[in-house]
Amino acid sequence: MASFIILMGVSGSGKTVVGKALAPRINAEFIDGDNLHSQRNVDKMAAGIPLTDADRLDWLQLIAKVGREHVAHGTSCIIACSALKKSYRDLLRIDNASIHFVYLKGNFDLIHDRIVKRSHQYMPSSLLKSQFETLEEPQADERDVITVSIDQGIPEIVEEIAKADLIS
Repeated sequence: MASFIILMGVSGSGKTVVGKALAPRINAEFIDGDNLHSQRNVDKMAAGIPLTDADRLDWLQLIAKVGREHVAHGTSCIIACSALKKSYRDLLRIDNASIHFVYLKGNFDLIHDRIVKRSHQYMPSSLLKSQFETLEEPQADERDVITVSIDQGIPEIVEEIAKADLIS
């Protein structure tokens, strides 16, 4: 069986680095959701303008479609996608019965320290505050979500996710 895993969390939570490390461990393809944004969205973010829900709609629908297609072809995939709001996660769940979310959870100070030490093509550290303001942490009724603290090393994070056995 194949699974569709969303690595979610605010910018700087480690979605890309964790996804790249996790994919070979669980025999899945890693896809950076940032690469699926439209040029218009990229330009807005690069200018320091937070995306609106309307801006994100086509992007989320594309991510859902990519995940659905992988599972239909019998391959598992991991997609890095902030999925900050429950409504976004609900949209990703449509027609994706094998979806799982891994919430990479960290506090503002830890993530801000990480962001200022890296260079990201279009996610300036100034947008982190808006990401935390938008974030709706997964609640107990979202049974397809596991939460992993990012206050540990990448190997430990990958191990914790791998032990969750999300590949169906």
